[in-house]
Amino acid sequence: MPQTQPFVSDLQEIRRRAREHLEEGALTENYEGDVNTTLKLLNDALATEIVCVLRYTYHYVSAVGIHSEAVKEEFGEHAREEQEHALRLAERINQLGGRPDFNPDGLLSRSSSQYVEGQNLVDMIRENLVAERIAIETYRDLIRYFSDKDPTTRRLLEDILAKEEEHANDMHDLLVAHQGQPMLNN
Repeated sequence: MPQTQPFVSDLQEIRRRAREHLEEGALTENYEGDVNTTLKLLNDALATEIVCVLRYTYHYVSAVGIHSEAVKEEFGEHAREEQEHALRLAERINQLGGRPDFNPDGLLSRSSSQYVEGQNLVDMIRENLVAERIAIETYRDLIRYFSDKDPTTRRLLEDILAKEEEHANDMHDLLVAHQGQPMLNN
C-alpha cells in the first residue's frame, strides 16, 4: 500500500495573508483561475440566462391555442428558473470581485443563446429546446474549463447544467406531445 503524504498547511502564513488582503473578499491567493477570464465567461453566461428569461417570458405571455395553458405554465416556470440562474451567476461574479453585466446594450452579442419568438406554439417549444441544447453544451464546456481551477464556480455551473438538461427534456416532451412523434430514435 502506497504511503500518503500528510496534509500540511502553513496556517500562520494563511492567517497573515487573510488579514493582509481583506479588500479582496472571497478571492484568495490560492485561486488558480484567471479572474478576468472567469468574470468574462460568467458575464457571458449571465447574458445567456437573461436572454432565456426574456424568450421564455415572451412565450409565456404570447402562447395561444387550445393546448397552450399547460405549455404556458411550463414556459413561466422555466423563465423563473432561468432568472434564478442569472442571479446565482451574478452573485458569483460579485464574490470574485467583478461586476455583473446586466446592461441590455450588447446582450445578444454576449449571449450564446438567441432570442427567437417563433410563429406558433410548436415553434416556441422548438426554439426553447434549441436554446437549452446550446446552454447544455456551453455549460459542459465551462465545467471542463473550470475543472479544479475554480471548484465553486464549477459546482455552480453543474447545478445550472442539471436544470438546463431538465428544461431540454421538458421541451422535448412537449414537442413530441404536440407533433405526435418522438424526435429521438433511441
